[in-house]
Amino acid sequence: MKRPAPALLYSAIAAMVLFWSANFVVGKLALREFPPGLLAGLRTTFAAAIALPIYLWRRSNPKPSPQKSRRRPGLGSFLLLGLTGVAANQAFFVLGLSRTSVAHSALLIGLTPVMVLLLAAAGRMEKLTAGKLAGMAIALGGVAVLNASPSRTANASLAGDMLTLSGAACFAVFTIISKRVTCDVDSITVTAAAYGSGAIMMAPVTLWHSLPFNYASVTLTGWASVLYMAAFPSVVCYLIFYWVLMYIPASRVSAFSYAQPLIATLMALPVLGESVTLSVAAGGVLVLLGVAVTERRR
Repeated sequence: MKRPAPALLYSAIAAMVLFWSANFVVGKLALREFPPGLLAGLRTTFAAAIALPIYLWRRSNPKPSPQKSRRRPGLGSFLLLGLTGVAANQAFFVLGLSRTSVAHSALLIGLTPVMVLLLAAAGRMEKLTAGKLAGMAIALGGVAVLNASPSRTANASLAGDMLTLSGAACFAVFTIISKRVTCDVDSITVTAAAYGSGAIMMAPVTLWHSLPFNYASVTLTGWASVLYMAAFPSVVCYLIFYWVLMYIPASRVSAFSYAQPLIATLMALPVLGESVTLSVAAGGVLVLLGVAVTERRR
């Protein structure tokens, strides 16, 4: 398989980080018109509607790929992916975003690699060294600064931050499971299965919130926001991520994610009018420094 030009690979990574960063701001805009539960359900449903046709097209047009093992994951694995990576993760993310600021949300989601490391250590897949523990301590210190400083932003709350952290924890579980599953099946199958099963799990919530909701009141901006959240950060970014991992080491790809909180915060300034306080700046530096130290020691 011919390696794509470096300019194309790194342009794809830049687009991925930009899409993920914008998701926080777009999510805030969507929450102005949709209740959190309905927004999470619609995003998941639309993402499944986008991912499933891609999966069916890929099955009808197979391309040469690295040999996978002949062991097929069971239905339970796909259901667990849908529960942790889609249903629970999306619900916690949207609920958290509705109760906290873009800066807080982006920084706390940035703790996902630390949570992945903790789970990997619990499963005896990695060892916790003094350096890794030091990085975790620095990152947690950053979270404490975000929530303990008197300069906390008015639109951020401890409840919102805890919900966001719960979403990050769910995605960390999803990451561990998907690493094992993608050894047996391709990433498009994993993505389609996760969003398909996640949409089914979220269906009761979606229907419950839809019954009293006035869809006629939703503006073009509202619908565009939901479609953006479903298409780009949910499906396109996953496909880009798995594609670039075929040619670039994971450590180098993950390094670009450190720019995500900064880009999201800068986007929120003119669009949402959110301010950067001392607690956000100091806590953000500590969180990113802690994650960087932890990842470097892996």
